[in-house]
Amino acid sequence: MEYDIKRGWFKNIEGDLLEKMMADVFGDVRKEGDVLVSSYGVLDRIEVKVISKDKLEIVTVNKEGCSSDDEAILDSKRKLNQFAEQATGFDAKARMKRAQKKAKEGKL
Repeated sequence: MEYDIKRGWFKNIEGDLLEKMMADVFGDVRKEGDVLVSSYGVLDRIEVKVISKDKLEIVTVNKEGCSSDDEAILDSKRKLNQFAEQATGFDAKARMKRAQKKAKEGKL
């Protein structure tokens, strides 16, 4: 999913800063071309790609056949939200409002 990056926030993630931020939140990170890849908890694959100075793409793939408990699922979701907030400058509520606005405008 594409997320907007807050105006002026790109300086916080440019260069190796996004990779370091991702490592702080999820642990191991590797580069696959221009995509940063990691995993955490029930998330088998977390792909992050900077599209432009105002757009970031985060794609997740859940572990297959994983019968995780609710706490593991919630923990993974919290970590993903923590990372998305640090990377975009917008908290979950602001990201949701922006996505709803784009959906109403037919831009999603």
